[in-house]
Amino acid sequence: MRQTTLSVALEVKPESYDHLSSLLDKLRNRRNPDPSGGEGPFADFLTRVPAVHFMSLSVFPGFDYDPLFVIEANFDGEKGPFWGQLESAIGPELRAMLRCCKRPLDNAGPLFDSITAPDARAPIAPYLERRSLTPTVFHQGNRGMTRDRILAEHKLFEATRVELACANVDGPNPYRVLTPRQIHAKLRAAVLPDFAWLNQKAPARITLAQNIGDWVRLIGFIVATVFVLSVPGLFLRLAMPWDRYLILLVLVFAGIALLLKKIGVALPGTGIATKFSFLKFFFKQLPPLLLFVAGYLVIAVAIGTPLSMLATARNFDAAWRGMIEWLLWGLAGAPVVVAAIVLWLRVIERRDSSQDAPPVDPMMLREMARREDWIPQNHMGSVVLIKPGILRAILIRAGHRGLGLVLRIVARSGYLGSMRTIHFAHWAMVNNRSRLMFFSNFDQTWESYLDDFIEKAHAGLTLAWCCGVGFPPTRFLVKDGASHGRQFKEWARHSMTVSRFWYSAYKDLTAEQIERNFRIAVGLRKRTLSDKDAVLWINDL
Repeated sequence: MRQTTLSVALEVKPESYDHLSSLLDKLRNRRNPDPSGGEGPFADFLTRVPAVHFMSLSVFPGFDYDPLFVIEANFDGEKGPFWGQLESAIGPELRAMLRCCKRPLDNAGPLFDSITAPDARAPIAPYLERRSLTPTVFHQGNRGMTRDRILAEHKLFEATRVELACANVDGPNPYRVLTPRQIHAKLRAAVLPDFAWLNQKAPARITLAQNIGDWVRLIGFIVATVFVLSVPGLFLRLAMPWDRYLILLVLVFAGIALLLKKIGVALPGTGIATKFSFLKFFFKQLPPLLLFVAGYLVIAVAIGTPLSMLATARNFDAAWRGMIEWLLWGLAGAPVVVAAIVLWLRVIERRDSSQDAPPVDPMMLREMARREDWIPQNHMGSVVLIKPGILRAILIRAGHRGLGLVLRIVARSGYLGSMRTIHFAHWAMVNNRSRLMFFSNFDQTWESYLDDFIEKAHAGLTLAWCCGVGFPPTRFLVKDGASHGRQFKEWARHSMTVSRFWYSAYKDLTAEQIERNFRIAVGLRKRTLSDKDAVLWINDL
């Protein structure tokens, strides 16, 4: 089943900020005194919103804008049914919170009036669905695992623990003398009566249609990007003889390369040593790059030839030959366009300001700390201003789009690279794309979570967040930036707010434990295992 990540961001009337915060605290207090929730009077939330994995309600105080109320959720299925379920669970509370928000000035104003008027009874789900934001980048850990499946497989895991520990409690444990294959057979026979679904084929975590869709979107994005980068060269070639065109490309590229060599080094005190090299990366990717160029030509010729025949009335043979020649001239100019963009970016980066010691309200910091580390999971919400400028606006959109599509391909094992602590994470733009919002649900402490990112994924993190005002100094979008560990952590803390209401449907499970449960369940679904598979499978018991 499809997993969905989205958010709703609503501006709050400044005078209602404290009242909205108190409403969120009251909702949170409806749970058991245990801050992890899921028990006591709030337990019905678990059954009345059966699709939700994680959900948070936050209010950001804001200094450059009015306060922002954000509903953020990760759930199974489509957004329409989810908002309906949420309304049935906490509709009166949500309506009271929406009354603290400002009336939207767009066409949603009448709908807002109908749900916030005194004694209003109109459903609020349509309004929330209409205001839902799609993330610009998102990562779903344990991808393809529905909430019901996660809970069912954890229940199976607990049953295996009981069986392994309690088998023949009055004598020697029989499992100790069995081979891995025999353990699998005996354990499967023991738990099968209570878990009949082990005889059913496991649903695919990523279906063939999703897989094809991921690849088609990524290839389409790359083809479109290359074509756009080729356009300046195409038009220049039409205006110049080919020999002068080539000479001009070489001279411009050489000039830009010399300038980049001069200004590409880190400014004093901003460089972080790294083994990453753009040249090494380029040569490492050269074989697939050449294959891609060939694929690009095939796709572009297939699309462009009929259009050329229609526009020029040429026959097929002349049209496709002309199209190949035209595309190759465009490709020849693309490196120069890329170099010019990189030079423009580097000039901007050198003028950027970063905030060395962002202030953090001591009371808010204490409140954040008080609500963290109660369970194995934690939650983080952050909003930052986006740096101005045309190039930034283009790069942040293209960068987020490309990063999001790549993550759909490379992060399919349940983890984000070597990081095994992230359940869900996503970015979205708010306030007419002038602010960037980030939310994440993760295992372990906030400190260790950011340390994980800084050590293992600082390039991707820098790419996603470098457009934020005050972000540590960057080079070429991916260098330095988040590698400034202390500075980055202070900047991130400065942008956060208190997680006033946060809900996890499986509060005791880490992302790693969910994958472990999945592997055990996959093994038990099989009637028999080979010796080799049994040895690997038993490592998770």
